[in-house]
Amino acid sequence: MDERRLKESFASAAAYGDEVALFFYSHLFLGHPEVRDMFPVSMAHQRDKLLSALGQIVADVSSHDTLLPFLRGLGRDHRKFGTLAEHYPVVGASLLATLAHFNGTAWNEELARDWTEAYTVIAQVMTEAASNDEALNPPWWGATVVGHERRTMDIAVLRVAPDLPFGYVPGQSVAVECEARPRVWRYYSMANAPRHDGTIDFHVRIIDGGAVSSALARSVGVGARLRLGAPVGTLRLDMNSRRDVLLAAGSAGLAPLKAIIEQAAGLDDPPRMHLIFGARTAAGLYDLADLEKTAAHRPWLTVTPAVSAEHEYRGETGTVADVIGRRVPPADQDAYVCGSSAMVSPTVNRLKSLGVPQNHIYVEDFGWSES
Repeated sequence: MDERRLKESFASAAAYGDEVALFFYSHLFLGHPEVRDMFPVSMAHQRDKLLSALGQIVADVSSHDTLLPFLRGLGRDHRKFGTLAEHYPVVGASLLATLAHFNGTAWNEELARDWTEAYTVIAQVMTEAASNDEALNPPWWGATVVGHERRTMDIAVLRVAPDLPFGYVPGQSVAVECEARPRVWRYYSMANAPRHDGTIDFHVRIIDGGAVSSALARSVGVGARLRLGAPVGTLRLDMNSRRDVLLAAGSAGLAPLKAIIEQAAGLDDPPRMHLIFGARTAAGLYDLADLEKTAAHRPWLTVTPAVSAEHEYRGETGTVADVIGRRVPPADQDAYVCGSSAMVSPTVNRLKSLGVPQNHIYVEDFGWSES
């Protein structure tokens, strides 16, 4: 298949924005109404996820080391929806119909052949991953909320206990569904390394209009039941690197980085780590006390809080990117950046300007999952 043609045809369709997903799901549900119950009642967020996932697949089409783990994770994760192997051809037909519609007269037999071949490979990788996972894990894990603490007006920390063993790597995320929002799943990162008792912490920030984040922070209490999907994501500590580590967290983007810190604490020779934890206000530094307590007993860890909207704050002020520019010398180091899209993009750009190579920068952008 021609990678250039794939990317150009996808870009032509993606230019139509929300119309693309609306056409795709209309085509899918009208032709196969039996799959409608697999999706949430409100499809607004689902439409955004379609273009985001397709965009990532097309962007990484020539990078197998990046694309294959992503597709395998999707295959395992989609088991929670009840996705079966026979659903993939149905989805593929609607995808090709959508691309044909929005490419207009540019759509031809060669493009149809390229996309058919590409989708066949995608479906094969995902179905094989789902089949392999089926022998090892349930499609989803039931879990009970055993702790709920409202740290600020818009951030809560939940501790949950899965019913069955739940294995993951620090830095990964998981889709969460609560009884108050059935069939609506949102991704949250585990905020701790795996524990002997199996409990997991989640840091939930309320987003305007976010149905799940609001329910988890405001309505869910101790004893409430949740469902967890399979762990996903490739953000993880590079165990083969001997470089120093910079951790850049914006608000609840702290969660996966805190899990990585806990993981490092269990190593015989942990790398030197510098965490820059940013928020708009001092009150938004919701986990600072615990972080400073952790750093006090671990000489290899430095914690620098930063506030961007309170100039009178007695400490570092400005964005995380600003603080990196002032406090982080150009050096050969690994950088892990987690937060909203508005935080991640300028932070990555600042790191690059300081000479940190792209392949030493690891990113978790919560822009695709905030709600």
